[in-house]
Amino acid sequence: MTPQIHLRKGKEESLLRRHPWIFSGAVDYIAAEDESEIREGAVVDVYTHSGDFIARGHYQIGSIAVRVLTFRDEPIEAAWWERRIAAAWDVRRTLGLSDDGDPTCFRLVHGEGDSLPGLVIDLYGRTAVVQCHSAGMYRARLDVAAALHAVLGDRLEAVYDKSSQTVPFNARLGAVDGYLRGASEHKTHTVREHGLQFLVNWEEGQKTGFFLDQRENRELVRRYAAGRTVLNTFCYTGGFSVYALAGGAREVCSVDSSERAVRLAGENVRLNFGDAAPHTALAADAVEYLKDIGDRYDLIILDPPAFAKHHKVLGNAVQGYKRLNARALSQIKSGGILFTFSCSQAVSKELFRTTVFSAAAIAGRKVRILHQLTQPADHPIDIYHPEGEYLKGLVLYVE
Repeated sequence: MTPQIHLRKGKEESLLRRHPWIFSGAVDYIAAEDESEIREGAVVDVYTHSGDFIARGHYQIGSIAVRVLTFRDEPIEAAWWERRIAAAWDVRRTLGLSDDGDPTCFRLVHGEGDSLPGLVIDLYGRTAVVQCHSAGMYRARLDVAAALHAVLGDRLEAVYDKSSQTVPFNARLGAVDGYLRGASEHKTHTVREHGLQFLVNWEEGQKTGFFLDQRENRELVRRYAAGRTVLNTFCYTGGFSVYALAGGAREVCSVDSSERAVRLAGENVRLNFGDAAPHTALAADAVEYLKDIGDRYDLIILDPPAFAKHHKVLGNAVQGYKRLNARALSQIKSGGILFTFSCSQAVSKELFRTTVFSAAAIAGRKVRILHQLTQPADHPIDIYHPEGEYLKGLVLYVE
């Protein structure tokens, strides 16, 4: 018997609205023939208080008790995985991302946005890099790899699992990164995006190797960069810096606390422009660096890591975003452009905008919003799961 999760009375309302999470407070009791059947990551059936089947998903220990895979009474088997991967692939084909053109890297599966909660798959050329964010998805990783092979066929040469740092630590899964199918002789690979090239190392880099969610926002930086002196903070491997130089920036300074990231940023600049590019890379704390930059820069990019990964630290995160933006807004040259972002899921679009408004008031500058930014279409948002809109951005003109 598949383990059963029985809900408290009235707690099925969110599921009737097709929200893919069931919180632990909604659970009345768990029924299973053996306790071993309800280990973290097990497939469970969910029933209403009156005993009606309502969903099937992955069980986990924590505030989210079940991540819903389907609202139908259907088996989670090879054919199911293939249908879900095929549906995600069809969306990318609609977006024009499925051929070998430009870009050569994009997101194939975006968790809840593709009805596969806890699973991220990025394609780099002919390699799929998988990240599992739940025990259930990690236990199903071989099924995922097989479905990828079945759907993509010759388009796929290798599948790399990079879940060791993303699966729940308490699940004690012993996750080790490595190839599930195929292999590669090299750790560093070259990808193309909007005509520019980037070195990607999915084995050792952050996330799956590159921040694919900023692709369209990087292109917008290129549009505004001509003749400007650019500061790219939290630069990682220099994506925004390369685009700024491609747009004709007079000078670009890339700042990151990681010496390795700064080195990679320099390599990406040289890959595209050679050694003569007007680019400086500094290994320094970006927040501290912003304390005293004067009015040297007229285009500044603030793309920090998530300040709030959960609601418990939301207050501190808001203060951090406010302080960071106030420093940039108070010093940017008159007529300057500020690109500012938050990738914290716990920070809503409205809260981020209010926080930047407060920073502008502190800086005492006249500020116009030129663009309100989000993640690209290959990072879709399930309309029933608004939490999936994690990336927020503003482009500001500062008098």
